[in-house]
Amino acid sequence: MEFGINFFPTVGPEEKPADVYFDEALRLVELAEELGYDHIKTVEHYFFKYGGYSPDPVTFLAAAAARTSRIKLVTGAVIPAFTHPLKLAGKLAMLDNISKGRLQVGFGRAFLPDEFDAFELAMDESRPRFLDGLRACQKLWSEENVVWDSEFYKFGPVTLLPRPYQRPHPRILVAAAITPSSCEQAGHDGHGLLLVPSISKREKVQEMLTLYRKAYADAGHAPGGDEVHLSYGCYLSEDSAEAMAKGREYSQRTNTVMVDAVAAWGTRRSEGYAGYEAIVDKIKKSDFDKSVAENKTLVGTPAEVTERLRTIREWYGDVTISLQMISGNPPYEETARTARLFAEQVIPNFR
Repeated sequence: MEFGINFFPTVGPEEKPADVYFDEALRLVELAEELGYDHIKTVEHYFFKYGGYSPDPVTFLAAAAARTSRIKLVTGAVIPAFTHPLKLAGKLAMLDNISKGRLQVGFGRAFLPDEFDAFELAMDESRPRFLDGLRACQKLWSEENVVWDSEFYKFGPVTLLPRPYQRPHPRILVAAAITPSSCEQAGHDGHGLLLVPSISKREKVQEMLTLYRKAYADAGHAPGGDEVHLSYGCYLSEDSAEAMAKGREYSQRTNTVMVDAVAAWGTRRSEGYAGYEAIVDKIKKSDFDKSVAENKTLVGTPAEVTERLRTIREWYGDVTISLQMISGNPPYEETARTARLFAEQVIPNFR
């Protein structure tokens, strides 16, 4: 198994100025490299405290690349619907060169109605725009004199500069939420997969992973390339009661800002997002203790979290774990403690 830190900010100016957030996050990046974590990752969101301090993963990861030499850099995920593929492919190729090939590119559809409204895009077009943008970037990275003529973009012939450091291009990962067909498509196309197990029942996650892995194998892709990233909230303390109390507090803060971000789903419907109209109610009814008991969050002592991860490995196999240690806005010192405890007392059990 591999392990990394997923930077998912859930703060605004009232709680923490942006410059302080980025200073702390980049200090944590350096600590992650020192402690032997395998990757760092960050999201793309806008406007809300739910992820809004990260409107451009490439900018953050470029700063992270300058402070590290080994750790992998992962977008989790960039949203091709919101950026022209010529711009997105070029930015990512720059980052791949700056980092000497440490980049993995996660692509996502986005799901917040307010973001689509601000970019003046129809949510019902999100899936075709996602696939079109991803495939355009892949072609721009892999080929020269590219001509593109689709429903959304027309350009060429053009040859992207710089060429990616990795050939033919960086590893591609696809973010999926609750739609099994998205997992199946990712496997068929030979991409990796990004999932958040906390939003689905264990059986549903297992179903999606089975579809993904079967599609990957049936398509004849190289064995071992069916890479799966699972994201989990994480808070560790050597005192179990403290871990539970603080973990609950930061989980509730995260849920509060998420409810604000998804509020538009109370009145919106989209064919491309079946079931999302219930998302606000689901978040409001979230049960922290149940989430811990069902291994949907990694909170506790190092020994307790080690046992949770052993169960997760039995359920899902040797996946890559992305730890959301900063969500809920804990103090930097507590996040650094969590990172150290996990690296020193949990990870060695899975190497």
